[in-house]
Amino acid sequence: MRTHRVIGGGGCGLHVEEAGDPAGPPILFLHGFSQGRLSWRRQFDDGRLAGHRLVRLDLRGHGLSDKPETGYDDGALWAADVAAVIDALALDRPVVVGWSYGTIVTLDYLRLAGGAALGGFVMVAGSSKIGAEMLKFRGDAFLPLLGGFYSDDAAESVAALSGFIRACMAEEPSAEEFCLMLGYNAMVPPFVRRGLFKRPPLDNDDLIARLDLPGLVVHGGRDRVTLTTMAEHHARLWPGARLSVFADAGHSPFLEDPERFDRELADFVAAARG
Repeated sequence: MRTHRVIGGGGCGLHVEEAGDPAGPPILFLHGFSQGRLSWRRQFDDGRLAGHRLVRLDLRGHGLSDKPETGYDDGALWAADVAAVIDALALDRPVVVGWSYGTIVTLDYLRLAGGAALGGFVMVAGSSKIGAEMLKFRGDAFLPLLGGFYSDDAAESVAALSGFIRACMAEEPSAEEFCLMLGYNAMVPPFVRRGLFKRPPLDNDDLIARLDLPGLVVHGGRDRVTLTTMAEHHARLWPGARLSVFADAGHSPFLEDPERFDRELADFVAAARG
């Protein structure tokens, strides 16, 4: 494992890690809301993607990256973070894998920088909207937790995060897995979680409909955080994108069925990069 400190938008320090073959096709992994780089542990540890250059980071406000008080409502800063990592590590046409809120971050980048520097884009249980338009795609497990996400009371915060972790999986995680996930979720301050949803209403349908790069839309059939109809909506909008539904997975198909996920990702990278 090689680590880097990359300076992103507004001078925010980002913790970045890479593994695998430095000469292999690069894959850049962006995690979701209140998560961290360790969300991608299966992809980094199992060896199925060892022939690729695997890069993951803690998004601003998460994990070992800086946690500025403000800026989470600014798409230009998110876009600058992604651009900074690509530039600092000299990633050659990386395929970006954006999970949940990581899809929004990737779309921030694509809106401002375009897709010329990317080899492809994989949406995993992706959200592309913020505000009232997103409500029709939200499952019943997420909205009741919002108060706890934003709370500075430790008991309320931990209760909400515990519920969220369980909602992200179709089946109950092991005790070891649960504790690890709770640990990196709890590293995110409540003000960061509040900031992530303080953004003005956001709708990326116009951008997705004109994306001109290879796309794969992955979603769990038992997702209770973001409904499968969101993935179907993205696949209809995105010219040429392929939809892959993991029928027995929840909001985290890359953790719940890593063997299939890694296989489909490797196949996609090979085809996307030609």
